[in-house]
Amino acid sequence: MKFFINKVDQIVNEAIDGLLTNPNLVKLDSFPEVRVVLRKDWDKSKVAVISGGGSGHEPAHAGFVGKGMLTAAVCGDIFASPSVDAVLSAILATAGSKGCLLIIKNYTGDRLNFGLAAEQARALGLQVEIVTVDDDIALGTDVKRRGLAGTLFVHKIAGHLAEEGKSLQEIVEAAQHVIDNTISIGLSLTECQHLGQEPTMRLNDNEVELGLGIHGEPGIEVIPYAQADKLMELVVDKLAQHLPEKNGKYAMIFNNMGSVSPIEMNLLLNSFRKTHLADKVEYVVGPAALMSSINMSGFSVSLLALNNDFERALITPVNLATWQIQTFSKPNVVPHPMLPKTIPYEASSNSRVQQFIECIAELLILSEAEINKLDIQVGDGDAGSTFAIAGRRLLSSIHALPLNEPEKLLSSIGRILSRETGGSSGVLLSILFTAAGNEFSTLQDMGQALLQGLKKMNAYGGAQVGDRTMVDALQPAFEALAQQKDLQEVAKQARKGADGTKNITKTKFGRSAYLSEAVLKSVPDPGAEIVARIFERIAAL
Repeated sequence: MKFFINKVDQIVNEAIDGLLTNPNLVKLDSFPEVRVVLRKDWDKSKVAVISGGGSGHEPAHAGFVGKGMLTAAVCGDIFASPSVDAVLSAILATAGSKGCLLIIKNYTGDRLNFGLAAEQARALGLQVEIVTVDDDIALGTDVKRRGLAGTLFVHKIAGHLAEEGKSLQEIVEAAQHVIDNTISIGLSLTECQHLGQEPTMRLNDNEVELGLGIHGEPGIEVIPYAQADKLMELVVDKLAQHLPEKNGKYAMIFNNMGSVSPIEMNLLLNSFRKTHLADKVEYVVGPAALMSSINMSGFSVSLLALNNDFERALITPVNLATWQIQTFSKPNVVPHPMLPKTIPYEASSNSRVQQFIECIAELLILSEAEINKLDIQVGDGDAGSTFAIAGRRLLSSIHALPLNEPEKLLSSIGRILSRETGGSSGVLLSILFTAAGNEFSTLQDMGQALLQGLKKMNAYGGAQVGDRTMVDALQPAFEALAQQKDLQEVAKQARKGADGTKNITKTKFGRSAYLSEAVLKSVPDPGAEIVARIFERIAAL
């Protein structure tokens, strides 16, 4: 397939510079390492509203930066969450005394990276709150729901309230109310095709996918291809099962997922007009590409149950690049804010603690191939490499660490993991250690502090004991540590938890939820396994 590109690795950067011909927008001068687009006129006098995520969904998210909507957008690679540092940069660049709101969609990478950045910003004294949009009703209500184009309702209403000068708490409550009253579902005739890559095909000419996300992942079901009216009826029937207000009035976002022609989008809107939900809709946004999936030939419908406040916020005019002609100009930049040092503390010595860390780091490095081999069976095969990177970074930083100050040591380990370790595991553990460091100053107990850090990690990551993750080994080990058990008993509990994951074959969370019982049976979770090995190695010292 042919695409309009120059270099594959510059697609996102060049697209952002194209957007920045809008003179009302600027980018941080650390671009492209940090991709943050923000309002040129921002003066930090009001609550900042920040959103973002992977690129490939244009015009979301940067196309909605402007007065009355987003203050800034953080742009990752295509379909990949932006880094913790990028999110933190956006917060530091925009948040004033009234704080900021982060609006994210319910995907693991966004929850982790935006969540950790929020924790770091709070540690710097800033007010930061997060709302997570989960408007996709394709899978029902028994699983973690994804965020789709309904996120734009949250952008508009939160941005409107921020422009009016409302407080952070008022905006958070309103945004959550929007989320609770928004539903969405998507349908597509084709898969999306990544720019510059070989095309992928999983549907034939007689198949359509219903209930799909925005990252090219498969729909919840494959259905026969049919006329537009029939396909729209199927979408509407799904939405009707989850209406927030059975007798209420709604606003609708009719979203083009990338490559549906304008004439087809208008035809589909006419198909919606024929359905039993049409009389409930007071306003429509679109049809337009608003939150696309690169070039997918599909659409999504989002409905928001209206009240007077929502209606007033939605219809208030805004000046945005997504639907207004503006002067063509070169990209502008503003200075990048200074990020805190990875280890902002003076080094201190403690031979026993140093021995523990060196021992753990060496274990992580030596276990790389074995844990990768284990992860190939139940994941993407890189868990061992992720942990090994953490081990190498800890070893290289050992003499710069505040080894004799537990609170600062925990926080420093958290910072190292957030900036130097990839994958969800690195960010999750960073959240754990960062939060544990914050808690230790009050609790003065390592086991209790680690337990509190684990609770914070669970809140962002979503996993609990029984979900077949490293939590299955971490929680019993930390509980034993908090109960003043000796290290042999702590290790015993971690091993019991890790071995127990071999028998967990059904979960509603994480990657295991997508694998069969036959694949999972008798195979331990790689994260839980490495946790158990760490405690066993420590206990043997």
